[in-house]
Amino acid sequence: MTNQPVWRPTASRENLKSRAQQLAFVRGFFAEREVLEVETPLLGRHGVTDVNLEGIAAQVEVAGVCGGWLQTSPEYHMKRLLAAGFGSIFQVARVFRNGERGRRHNPEFSMLEWYRVGLDDTALMAEVADLVCGWLDCERPDVLTYRDALRVIAGFDPMTISDHDLYQYCEQWLEPEQLAGMSRDDCLDLVMSFRVEPELGQKRPVFITRYPASQAALARVSSDDGYPVAHRFELYIKGIELCNGYWELTDPAEQRERFIADNRQRRASGKPEMMVDQAFLAGLDAGLPECSGVALGLDRLLMLKTGAASIEEVLAFPIERA
Repeated sequence: MTNQPVWRPTASRENLKSRAQQLAFVRGFFAEREVLEVETPLLGRHGVTDVNLEGIAAQVEVAGVCGGWLQTSPEYHMKRLLAAGFGSIFQVARVFRNGERGRRHNPEFSMLEWYRVGLDDTALMAEVADLVCGWLDCERPDVLTYRDALRVIAGFDPMTISDHDLYQYCEQWLEPEQLAGMSRDDCLDLVMSFRVEPELGQKRPVFITRYPASQAALARVSSDDGYPVAHRFELYIKGIELCNGYWELTDPAEQRERFIADNRQRRASGKPEMMVDQAFLAGLDAGLPECSGVALGLDRLLMLKTGAASIEEVLAFPIERA
């Protein structure tokens, strides 16, 4: 008989045991630091405006709510808890992103997200290193700015290269007609994905910091050598991006402007606009404390721990067998 469903898991018992040990390690790590574990909805009334993320819509008809979204991150709900005075918090969550499937991607995956009140991005990077290097028993990370990473690996300065030269550089991967509708940041992301990221963290872990301000997302912005940069960082080990962290933006007016800009970019790229989460903005209006936050992919961290070559080796049932 053909087309029979495959019922067996893709992960070994040994790898699922390592997943359980990882969760115990994470909870012990934050218990020592008196960081509160929280749970927030996986199913929310709003998705996200970020043009690089596509949520999964849900059919919900209850309590006056019609429709909803599986969350791409617990960020907005967790920030509402921060605004309500809960202090430093962490969460192990299942999150969902449409259209993402590959050697390191599954539409449903495990994320560790945490927020530290009173810490800036540099202090949070030290804590990220404590957790990751403690679990992997590896060397502590180097630190490299986004600008220097592209200078050294890609061979050009991302702050000064002309749009024309940047598009020409990207023609090694895409045809000119494919590049025609892409923004400058789209092209820089292409360079990061195909040229820079595979080289990162091969000898020892490395933090990439100070991304262009146009890639700030929810991070605050400052100036570096006359160029606006985001207080954002990512950690790479053996070419794998493990986390994305920010010294969080607390200005509600600026956040509203960024949501508007996101939807403007969505319109330009032919994507549907997303309704803005007004409850999240109301939390910012009430006052988000000075804090930094980070989201870390637990499946990818487990891949590094077990030596897995693909994400299905550490998932019981990836999307094809769910």
